[in-house]
Amino acid sequence: MRLHRLTLTAFGPFGATQEVDFDALSSAGLFLLHGPTGAGKTSVLDAVCYALYGAVPGARQSPGATLRSDHAPADLPTEVQLELTVGGRRLEVTRSPAQPRPKKKGDGFTTEKAQSRLRERDPNGDWRGLSKSHQEIGEELAQLIGMSRDQFCQVVLLPQGDFARFLRSDAEARGKLLGKLFDTRRFAAVEERLAELRRAAEARVKSGDEQVLALAQRIAQAGGPAATEAAPPTVRAGEPGLAEAVLEWAAIARSAAREHLDIAHTVVAEAENRQLAARRALDAERELARLQERYAETLRRAEALEERRPEHDSCQEQLERARKADRVAPALELREEAERAYRVASDVLDRTRERLPDELADSGADRLAELERRFRQELYALEAAREAEKRSARIDEERVRLNREARADDEIVREADAWLAGWDTTRAELTQRIETAQEAATRAEQLAGQLAPARLRLDAARRRDALATDVQDAREALAAARERALAAHESWLGLRERRLRDIAAELAAGLVAGEPCTVCGSAEHPAPASPGDGHVDRATEEKALAVHRSAEEARTGAEHALALVRERQAAAQREAQGGDSAARTVAELHSLVDRLSGEHAEAHRLAAGTHAAREALAAAEREHAKRVEQRQEARNRAAARTSQREALDREQAGLEDQITAARGESESVAAHADRLTRRVALLADAAEAVRIEQDAAQRRKEADDRLSDAAFKAGFDTPQAAAATLLGAAAQRDLQHRIDAWQAEAAAVADRRTERDAREAAERPAAQTAAAESAHETAEWLLREAASARAAARDRCAELDRLSGRAAEEVRRLGPVRQEYERVARLAGLTAGTSADNERKMRLEAYVLAARLEQVAAAATARLQRMSSGRYTLVHSDARTGARRAGLGLHVVDAWTGSERDTSTLSGGETFFASLALALGLADVVTEEAGGVRLDTLFIDEGFGSLDDQTLDEVLDVLDSLRERDRSVGIVSHVADLRRRIPARLEVVKDRHGSTVHHRL
Repeated sequence: MRLHRLTLTAFGPFGATQEVDFDALSSAGLFLLHGPTGAGKTSVLDAVCYALYGAVPGARQSPGATLRSDHAPADLPTEVQLELTVGGRRLEVTRSPAQPRPKKKGDGFTTEKAQSRLRERDPNGDWRGLSKSHQEIGEELAQLIGMSRDQFCQVVLLPQGDFARFLRSDAEARGKLLGKLFDTRRFAAVEERLAELRRAAEARVKSGDEQVLALAQRIAQAGGPAATEAAPPTVRAGEPGLAEAVLEWAAIARSAAREHLDIAHTVVAEAENRQLAARRALDAERELARLQERYAETLRRAEALEERRPEHDSCQEQLERARKADRVAPALELREEAERAYRVASDVLDRTRERLPDELADSGADRLAELERRFRQELYALEAAREAEKRSARIDEERVRLNREARADDEIVREADAWLAGWDTTRAELTQRIETAQEAATRAEQLAGQLAPARLRLDAARRRDALATDVQDAREALAAARERALAAHESWLGLRERRLRDIAAELAAGLVAGEPCTVCGSAEHPAPASPGDGHVDRATEEKALAVHRSAEEARTGAEHALALVRERQAAAQREAQGGDSAARTVAELHSLVDRLSGEHAEAHRLAAGTHAAREALAAAEREHAKRVEQRQEARNRAAARTSQREALDREQAGLEDQITAARGESESVAAHADRLTRRVALLADAAEAVRIEQDAAQRRKEADDRLSDAAFKAGFDTPQAAAATLLGAAAQRDLQHRIDAWQAEAAAVADRRTERDAREAAERPAAQTAAAESAHETAEWLLREAASARAAARDRCAELDRLSGRAAEEVRRLGPVRQEYERVARLAGLTAGTSADNERKMRLEAYVLAARLEQVAAAATARLQRMSSGRYTLVHSDARTGARRAGLGLHVVDAWTGSERDTSTLSGGETFFASLALALGLADVVTEEAGGVRLDTLFIDEGFGSLDDQTLDEVLDVLDSLRERDRSVGIVSHVADLRRRIPARLEVVKDRHGSTVHHRL
């Protein structure tokens, strides 16, 4: 994982937008993040963690804390944007926390929800949005990075204070930290799971024993007397022999219950024979009683039938007369319909005659029709006069319309005259606006040509002033490099001189008995030289030579860097000076740029109105032409209206004579025509009513004749007699049903009187059913009692068989459960460290963490030996201390003394580089644990102030060696000596308006 760019806006102490270019800082491999206390060095690391995980490191995620800067303006939202490469993908993640913002409407603030955005750059260099979901982004980044937030903060943001405490802490505290980093919760879950399984298995064993005892109690209840023949088992749950005792006792109870069942079978067979005989006797008595009752009922029905014979004869006669009257019914209905039609026609004629004048009340249909025809002809003659009257009304409407149009045209003429009166002034003003805007456009072009060079000079002046500081830093770096090169050269020469003094001892070390000397050629070596005090071997001299050459290269690089910075400063100086004879300050150039910008903005604003002024002039000219045209059109319409009024007056004068002659005494021709129309309609209705009344009277007379003829043919003296005999269909059906019922009852009685068995039963003595029923009930009760006893005995046997089977099954089921309990209990004790098989009394989680700690110690030793010049080695110890459990001990081996001691005995400086080595080793192990995700960027926070110069050089050499694997390391410190030793720096400067970052490359 490599960081490229970090942008912070209104975050922590940074009130404005700040950008950190990690690519530029990482190019040197080792860079310094420095600044005064409280400036915001750690906030830069917090921003990286927040961008990746949506939260800052846990130690600074206190309740109620806010990420928003108190220095930021209210309208500037807090935002962190990080561009990085992870898993071969170039990503950009942007996060904003929940924060207040000003309301869009009204005063006050509202809370803006937290937002996240993830984008990826494709091979073409275009950014493509991936997600805006907090959960999806968190899952995607966690999968790519392969570490949790706690692991990331310990591995990438190396907090030295935490690792110093780790060195001095006890096993329990180390276990908590390692558990977070390596996520050994699954092993603790295994321990807890095994403990739960042990408790569950134990509960199942106890539950199984209780089930067996419960079944024994139920066997005692179900067995009844059979269960008391043997004493129940007295063994309690969990005691040996419980299962065997229960099964033996259940077998005895089952045998006794089967004997009781055999006795019950014999008793039931005897009771069934007695009940069968009693049932046959009862059935015979009941049959005799039924036949005697049937014969008596037949006699009663025959007497009732004879009593209803007169009613039957009357119904039959009434039905025959009604059927004769049915032949007269159509004639009766026709007569009634004719009578109703005649009454309706008479009523209509009477109402119509009331509306006629008295002289026409008794007139016939012919006279009324004649009067109708005469009035209708007079009505047709008024049609032309009605059209003339309508035309006169339309002429009046035309006059009103002409007057309305005249008033509208007069208003148009007045408005046009008023607008045209100021036309010359309006045109002059618009022309002047166009000329002013064109002059401003010319001025804006001139100022734009002056503004661009002024801005370039201002930027150059700023770079010039910034590079002045870089020049001074480069000078100091060069001086330091020269001092280091001189010291390394002197050290190398001194070592070389000491080696040459003892070169004989070095050659003597390579002599082999019997082989010639490489100097004198002798095969005998009587007195080989021995090394003196402070002897220097070849490896030491070559190492010093390598240090000397490295220092020379660093001095050459510092000289090149100083030359490059000076060249860049000179170029910025020339660009800032421009054509002036003397150089200007940044404030002067800034004032010049502000003045030119203001003048250019004003000229550009005026020039922007050119198009609007031209459009306004064109619109005004169009309006002028329109007003002139409207005024002329209004005058033309006024002349045309005068001619129209004269023609309408002449036409209306000719129509008035025709209308006056036609309306007579009425108010108008239309009123006179309406009166004639009403008379014509009245006369037509009256003539039609007279004709309808005459036709109805004729049809009534014809219906009377048909009715009299039909009544005579049906055998009735008068039509009234036939009408009185007439019955409806429902009444006739009722009479027929009564006749049919009497006849059906007579046939049934005749059939039953012919039954021989009923007649013979009536001759025998009365049946004794009560005595037979009493004897049968007694036999039934005895049978039920015997059957109930047998069923109880059978159920008792079945229940004992079932419960015994369940008890045997429960005993078989409990065997594997007890075996499982013993196996789980042994495993649970082993993982919990309480078992005798666990010699070191180590829990499973502690055992795994001990293995991880051993890997971390091995990885840390590789760097600790270089930092301590081979003196110290970290080793893992699983020894127990007191009553505590073993597994997480950490010791340091001192090569100078050969002793092994606890890490808490190290000094302050030794603790720092030991914790640094431990942190780097932990980073390697956690990285490998996370799937081998490559970490190209690391940060180390504080602790360098406790080192002396030599140890500091050795620590920096170790950190610098990380570049061999293309890593970059950022050191977070305010130690002044590091600014001289590390050229690539990111400086955090605090100010009352918020902190800012500056790159020193």
